[in-house]
Amino acid sequence: MFYWLMKYVVIGPVIKAVFRPWMVGRRNIPAEGAAILASNHLSFSDSIFLPLMIDRRMAFLAKSDYFTGKGLKGWATRMFFTATGQLPIDRSGGKASEASLNTGLGVLGRGELLGIYPEGTRSPDGTLYRGRTGIARMALEARVPVIPVVMVDTGSVMPIGQRVPRVGRVGIVIGEPLDFSRFEGMEGDRYVLRSVTDEIMVALQRLGEQRYEDVYASTVKDRLVTAQAAKAPSTRQ
Repeated sequence: MFYWLMKYVVIGPVIKAVFRPWMVGRRNIPAEGAAILASNHLSFSDSIFLPLMIDRRMAFLAKSDYFTGKGLKGWATRMFFTATGQLPIDRSGGKASEASLNTGLGVLGRGELLGIYPEGTRSPDGTLYRGRTGIARMALEARVPVIPVVMVDTGSVMPIGQRVPRVGRVGIVIGEPLDFSRFEGMEGDRYVLRSVTDEIMVALQRLGEQRYEDVYASTVKDRLVTAQAAKAPSTRQ
């Protein structure tokens, strides 16, 4: 009830009036049944605009840090992420990654829509980067289609590091569902998982015509941090 109240009464109408989001390919989202919406990731606001523009309820897996803040700010952040259908996950790896997988499978097991960013993190420069294979494992284990989604101009409205969004129009392009039933029972094969993930990334690249680089976005971010640290003036006397 809280989700729908925020979407249609409190948050949704204001966001739609200010940013006038548009969508192409709405018919590609099934009216019922589970599916994974695989999206490029340009901005924090991607997780706001996509659920807002889809008629069905959907969930995103979000960093658990967003749900553990203290004080009024922590409460407000927690309420906002809950209102936009996001679920807390631990991204520290190992058993935490397995728990994240199970959380996503739980959403799909209830016949709902699950949003995933295959790149694993926001693109630092608007380029589409190599996908993580977790999405392939979920798709094969849950036996659900993967629907490619391209977010348009969200990186301009709210670039990385900016707290207050700029006013501008954003768009969403929904591609045709990808069927991976031919790989049923092969979710334990890492070569199959990589092949499925790459097919998803190719579909995203073709749909959005983004520049693609076959390296992880997290690796690029680490390089940028290292480069910035090297350029910073030394504080040693």
